[in-house]
Amino acid sequence: MAASAREDGARGQKQGRRGCEHYDRGCLLKAPCCDKLYTCRLCHDNNEDHQLDRFKVKEVQCINCEKIQHAQQTCEECSTLFGEYYCSICHLFDKDKKQYHCENCGICRIGPKEDFFHCLKCNLCLAMNLQGKHKCIENVSRQNCPICLEDIHTSRVVAHVLPCGHLLHRTCYEEMLKEGYRCPLCMHSALDMTRYWRQLDDEVAQTPMPSEYQNMTVDILCNDCNGRSTVQFHILGMKCNICESYNTAQAGGCRISLDQQ
Repeated sequence: MAASAREDGARGQKQGRRGCEHYDRGCLLKAPCCDKLYTCRLCHDNNEDHQLDRFKVKEVQCINCEKIQHAQQTCEECSTLFGEYYCSICHLFDKDKKQYHCENCGICRIGPKEDFFHCLKCNLCLAMNLQGKHKCIENVSRQNCPICLEDIHTSRVVAHVLPCGHLLHRTCYEEMLKEGYRCPLCMHSALDMTRYWRQLDDEVAQTPMPSEYQNMTVDILCNDCNGRSTVQFHILGMKCNICESYNTAQAGGCRISLDQQ
């Protein structure tokens, strides 16, 4: 299967198709781990039982003249441009997407560089509009996405920073919002729910509980502010007395309020 994939890729290169579904490039990487030729590390990893270390790549093969040579941006034999962008550290060849190599991340990122900053605590490049406006979690990018369980730090999919500081792939975040609104790790609201909470206020006010429940209170824990409150029980939701969020969980059994008996 792996051999067939390589043969199909090589055949496509000879027919004039550059690169693969992942990258636009004019060369094949010679994998230092198995000496096989693949368009990129992702194609390699999808077809082998081991991973290609991008930093150890030393040689590439030109897709036009098929000369194997040291990794470089242009073919030394026929002058084919292997990539509009080339990083000699990551051995990344691709069309120009305003990429830049981040020394702190250790890999290349899609830019432009001036639109991003590297958060040393999160250990990740983030959009400039998040500078000083996001919750830092040490080395958060070194954790896998809690939705798909795949790597975030080296992923080609953009990371989305939740208000709680946790990271998801942006595509996973968009899928998550179809089913719910809370971070799968800490249950904090993943977006501003203020407008919905006020709508829920109206629904609660218009839906009185039966008389046997009207003096019922319950202790709750708020997932948004981590505060504890004692509130009146309501089937539609129980609002935190501290931050007014309905993203709460019951922290004990219901009881009759002595003050309202």
